[in-house]
Amino acid sequence: MSKIISIVSAKGGSGKTTVALNLAVALAESGVSVLLVDLDPVGAVGLSLARSDTEWRGLAEHIAEEVPLDEVIIQTKLPNLSILPRGCLDPLDMGVYEDVLRNSPSLKEIIDAVENRFQYLIVDTPSGLGSATRAALSVSTHALLPLQAEPLALRVISQTLRVLQHVKENENCELELLGILPTMVQLSRDDSFAVMHAAWASLAVVLETYVPRADIFQLASEKGLPVAFLSGRYPAEAVRFDMLASEIKNQLDGSTGDEDDRPQRELI
Repeated sequence: MSKIISIVSAKGGSGKTTVALNLAVALAESGVSVLLVDLDPVGAVGLSLARSDTEWRGLAEHIAEEVPLDEVIIQTKLPNLSILPRGCLDPLDMGVYEDVLRNSPSLKEIIDAVENRFQYLIVDTPSGLGSATRAALSVSTHALLPLQAEPLALRVISQTLRVLQHVKENENCELELLGILPTMVQLSRDDSFAVMHAAWASLAVVLETYVPRADIFQLASEKGLPVAFLSGRYPAEAVRFDMLASEIKNQLDGSTGDEDDRPQRELI
């Protein structure tokens, strides 16, 4: 059965879509099959990949027009990674779209149809804790919470944890908190370091991996690529997502990959 991980943030600007995209790539490159689901009504995954708002059919067409699911799942050039885009959606219809996701069985039916084909489903949700996010949590096995390393984001994290608790107790008993992922971290800045110190001290589920603030994420966005796909030397920021993928796999599967099968070697 798939691990279904929703990337959730009550506050905008936390790097949620960046995390979803680059984590999906890192997991796929580690050898597991991944479906990246763009549940954000603005189509953030497609926009991050420099695709126009109407270029890809996706969830919207499958739900509204009954287009077969296989026709809207995109196989990427990375063999283990597929994408289920949002599809073409008039901005005026976003509210209706979120209501359908929340109040109809469509999303659960989609998850049921694909979960045996992929080991991991990474679900990018909209910022906030509204209908689409609640719909995602209701069908997920885990939630990953990006925490921007700034004071307001730390104050807001309790709201997200409260919603997760409510969904687990009332809608989806299988939902677990995978962890809190610090993002946009600048340990050289006093305010960022203070947030990290407070998170480490007061939140028991902060992951070991964190994502730094770096200009390369803007460059990757401009080019419509994951950071690992940029030309030149393999960036340290891509290594961060490799570390995150390993940490998640170790936590969920008890395995970090091929490294577990290394034979003993002699140095001299």
